[in-house]
Amino acid sequence: MPRDTLTRDQIVRTAVELLDAEGLEGLNMRALGKRLDSAATAVYWHVKNKDDLVLLATDHVWGELTLADPDSLGWRAAATAMAVDLHQMFSRHPWLVQALAAHVLYGEGKARHDDHSLAVYEAAGFTGAQADQAASAVFTYVLGNAAGAAATASLSRKLGRDDATADEQLQEAMAKAKAIAMGYPRLRTRLETPAAVGYAAAPDDAFEVGLQALLDGLDRRFTP
Repeated sequence: MPRDTLTRDQIVRTAVELLDAEGLEGLNMRALGKRLDSAATAVYWHVKNKDDLVLLATDHVWGELTLADPDSLGWRAAATAMAVDLHQMFSRHPWLVQALAAHVLYGEGKARHDDHSLAVYEAAGFTGAQADQAASAVFTYVLGNAAGAAATASLSRKLGRDDATADEQLQEAMAKAKAIAMGYPRLRTRLETPAAVGYAAAPDDAFEVGLQALLDGLDRRFTP
């Protein structure tokens, strides 16, 4: 595809697709050019370098987030909706967790989200640093919960392209972890419970329970 037919939006959307498939480590101009059916050099007419491309891709996916209205929903429901939406975005784009650890990320999409997040906690009556602390605590909680899925996605790519082989190696590692865990009484009891989830896994409602407990604590600490 000639460079004069490429657009920045097309490049960014394709970069997001590449990142979703290959992770942060798989993003390079040659691979991107191949997906665009264009020479890698043509991409440089629209973006400066890989770091610039990561910023643009990040801001693009941040724009997927919905801004829940605290006036119509109430601050708790709005905070919950935004946290769930953010967690789902991290699940769709696990490379974003990697990017947050490796890059200073900024842009219109992130600023839009961060500003509205502060508005949600201000609607609860939190003021100044309180709103900052609440927004930061919830964001960190969501990011921490998303880190496991991001690590699993990265490990699957590292183990190889053969899905069967990758799954076999992952299961072998988990079996070894479980064997070690069986030597510890509380972990053994957990694993021997009939309805137990796998070792290192969390119950289906763990994210929601933790989120509501966090919001309960913020409410008690900061509400006038």
